[in-house]
Amino acid sequence: MTPNRTAFVFGDRTLTYADIHERTTRLASRLRDAGVRDGDRVAYLGPNHAAFAETMFATHLLGGIFVPLNFRLAAPEIAYMLEQSGATVLIYGPQCAETVRALPDPSVPLTIVALTSPAAGERAYETWLSQGDPAPIDVPVALDDVALILYTSGTTGRPKGATLTHGNLIWNTFNVIIGVDVASDEVTLISAPLFHVAALDQTLLPTFIKGGRSVIMPSWNVDECYDLIDKHRITWMFGVATMFAALARSPRWAAADLSSLRHLMSGGAAVPASLIRTYQDRGLVFCQGYGLTETAPGATFLEASESTRKVGSAGVPVFFASVRVVRHDLTDVAVGEPGEVLIKGPNVTPGYWRNPEATAAAFSEGGWFHSGDVATLDEEGHLYIVDRVKDMYISGGENVYPAEVEKVMSEHPAVAEVAVIGVPDAKWGEVGRAFVVRRPGADVTGDELRDFLLGRLARYKIPRYVDVVDDLPRTGSGKLRKPELRNRV
Repeated sequence: MTPNRTAFVFGDRTLTYADIHERTTRLASRLRDAGVRDGDRVAYLGPNHAAFAETMFATHLLGGIFVPLNFRLAAPEIAYMLEQSGATVLIYGPQCAETVRALPDPSVPLTIVALTSPAAGERAYETWLSQGDPAPIDVPVALDDVALILYTSGTTGRPKGATLTHGNLIWNTFNVIIGVDVASDEVTLISAPLFHVAALDQTLLPTFIKGGRSVIMPSWNVDECYDLIDKHRITWMFGVATMFAALARSPRWAAADLSSLRHLMSGGAAVPASLIRTYQDRGLVFCQGYGLTETAPGATFLEASESTRKVGSAGVPVFFASVRVVRHDLTDVAVGEPGEVLIKGPNVTPGYWRNPEATAAAFSEGGWFHSGDVATLDEEGHLYIVDRVKDMYISGGENVYPAEVEKVMSEHPAVAEVAVIGVPDAKWGEVGRAFVVRRPGADVTGDELRDFLLGRLARYKIPRYVDVVDDLPRTGSGKLRKPELRNRV
């Protein structure tokens, strides 16, 4: 439809839709020469790059399955994912050369392609691609065919490979376009890692299908983000709460021209209401959504028209999905009562790659997917995420949801970030321990924070211990790694 419109901007390079068509067709022919056929897996390892999207599209042209890998992982973790997925091709960025060199010999022959500086036995990406055949490729692909294998964060045990079908991606894209009013003149900043489902499925793919422009950041950097917003007149961006908090803490915040931004969207973890209001005070539309890798990822979304009235809510179910909040016996909760979130719809994964046990455990009768997240519903059906089921702890017989405590603690002006876990206690069974990162130039003690919580939270919810730390451990997708915090205790 619009071959000469810009599809991707990466550094100083601009690629049109016609460029992407030709390049992905050439790359697909080279993958076919390497033996990739319908259902075969092609992996990508590296920071955000236009080659990420090219590799994904080329794999799909052949009916193959794309496997994006977290470039922050160590060689043994990457080796497990390559082995478990059965990938036959690995394309990687120069930042991951040391990791690739450390990989053990795979049980399945692996064609390795380097974006730059290939080692002996490897291919050079640009040379390899340019020599491909530009003739159209026509491999039938069905909606139920697997498009992606996305490995979960793996904060406990081995990560699982969540499969997403082409239908999952399409229905999620429809949901985004309905909820966000994505326009054909969209200029979207891809600032979160593309191996994470939100950056890929919530921003890049919806922008691409509308003929918009995606400006790809190799990695997150606050100053570069400000520069790109100004240079390209960015209209839409997604980020996790920590990214938006960092932007608001920057010395450039007060004077920056952010007038081009039409939508700011966040997910991955609950966003403090105080942070949302910081953006709203600048006249910016800040919307939350809720979802998981397994739901492609959108399950609920708060539309712009509700972003002020329902601050802190993750919204209502996306148009093409159903969401319930249930008790342990799978009956629906009352208004305000915490329960587990269940999701059903054409955006929901069919299961985990080569893991029937995990797949069976994730679904209940009727095809409802168990999120493992705790939420409440208000009288209008808006969802409020409370916490992960596994993060809840019991103090003196009372359930404590750390996310609730974190939300209130984050309202203190000296607190930049906070994470709360349950730790053993001889008297109460468990009590809270908070890890607090202070705002630059701010000072606060544990006693001051506990006093701040008095009257705002029940006494049993107030953390017994408060540790002031420089930073919090996070996964590649920006989520807190609470098991690491427990190891510090």
